[in-house]
Amino acid sequence: MRFNVLAVDPRQQVVALTLEAASETLAADQVRVRGLHLISLECKSIRLALPQRKSKFPTTLFSMELLSLLEAGLNLVEALQTLAEKEPSEVLAAIIAAIHRGEPFSQAVGALPQHFSPLYVATIKAAERTGNVAEALGRYIAYQEELERVRKKIISASIYPAILAGVGALVLAFLMFYVVPRFASVYDDMGSLPFFSRALLSFGSFVANNGVILGLSFVGLIGGAVWAVTRAEVRAWLNTQLWRIPALGQQMKVYQLARLYRTSAMLLRAGIPAVRALDMVKDLLAAHLRPQLALALRKIEQGVAMSAALGAVGLATPVATRMMVVGERSGDMGQMLAQIARFHDDQTARTVEWFTKAFEPVLMAVLGLAIGGVVVLMYMPIFELAGSLR
Repeated sequence: MRFNVLAVDPRQQVVALTLEAASETLAADQVRVRGLHLISLECKSIRLALPQRKSKFPTTLFSMELLSLLEAGLNLVEALQTLAEKEPSEVLAAIIAAIHRGEPFSQAVGALPQHFSPLYVATIKAAERTGNVAEALGRYIAYQEELERVRKKIISASIYPAILAGVGALVLAFLMFYVVPRFASVYDDMGSLPFFSRALLSFGSFVANNGVILGLSFVGLIGGAVWAVTRAEVRAWLNTQLWRIPALGQQMKVYQLARLYRTSAMLLRAGIPAVRALDMVKDLLAAHLRPQLALALRKIEQGVAMSAALGAVGLATPVATRMMVVGERSGDMGQMLAQIARFHDDQTARTVEWFTKAFEPVLMAVLGLAIGGVVVLMYMPIFELAGSLR
C-alpha cells in the first residue's frame, strides 16, 4: 500500500513524502528509521467510505494553554514545543517550523488563515512590538469568552421554546396524518356531520388516499428548504427580510454593533490605530451596514471624533455615543468600547430572555388549542350520536 506521510525533520521543518509499505505500522517504522518525527499517516488506497471532514484547530484552547505556559516562565518556542509534544498537530508543527526559519510568531500564524483569523494575527503582530505576546493572548481569550457568554445565554433561552414547538408539531402531525384518516374511514357511513368535523375528516380522507404522494412531496419540500438555506443569496435574502421587521431588526442591529465595539476594543487595546481597527472589523457587520461604516471611516480620517462619526451614520446608539465621548476625554477608547459592548450584550440577553418568557405561554396556549381542537372535532360526531340516543 502507498502512504502519504507528513513529518518533521531534525531541523524542525515539515516534510511530506510518499512510502510503500504493507501496513501503517511498517510505514511508521520507516519514518522513524529516517530520523523523522511522524505527524500524520494517510493511506492512498481506495476506500468505500464517505470523506472525513477535517477537524477545526481549537484556536481558543491553544491560546489558553500557550498563555499558561508563557506565564509559567517558558519562552515561546519552548511553549509551542511542549504543546506539540502533548498533542501532535500539523498546525503546531507548521508554526514551529516557521519560527525556526526565523519568521515572527504573527507571520507563522498568519500563514494559516483557515485556523487563525486576521484579528488574531493583527493582535499578535501589535503585541510583538512590545514583546508582550502573553498580554495579547489574554485579550483574545477574554474576547472569545465574552462572545461565548452571550451566545450561551441566547441558546439556553431558546432551547425550551424550540423543544416545545418541535414536540407540539410532532403531536399535531401525528393526529392529522395518522389518527384523523382512520377516524374518517369510521365516519364514512354517517349522514350529517358538523361543518368543521366534516372539513377535518375530508382532509383525513384525502391524506389516506394520497399518502405516498404527500409523503414524497413533504420529503421534497424539506430537501428543497435545506438546499435553499445552503445558498448564500437565499440566506442574504432571508436576513434582509428579518431586518425589515421593526422590533427584531433593531435588536439585530444592537447585537451587530456590540460585536463591532468589542472587536474594535480588542484591536485598539493592542495598539492598532482606530481607522485601521474599524476597517479590519467591517466584515462583522451586515452587508447593508458596511457602507455606513465606510462613510464613518472617511469622517474619522478627516478629523471628526469617532463618537460623532459613528453617531452621524447610525452606528452608535445614544448610550454608546455618550460613553465614547467619555472615552475620548480619558484617552482610553479601547476600554470604553469594551464596556459599551458588554452593556449592549447584556441588553440583548435580557431582551431574548424576556421574549422567551413571554413567548412560552403563548406557544403552549396555541399548541394546546390546536391539538385540543383537532381532538374535539374528531369526537364531536360521537358526542352528537350519544345525545340523539338519549
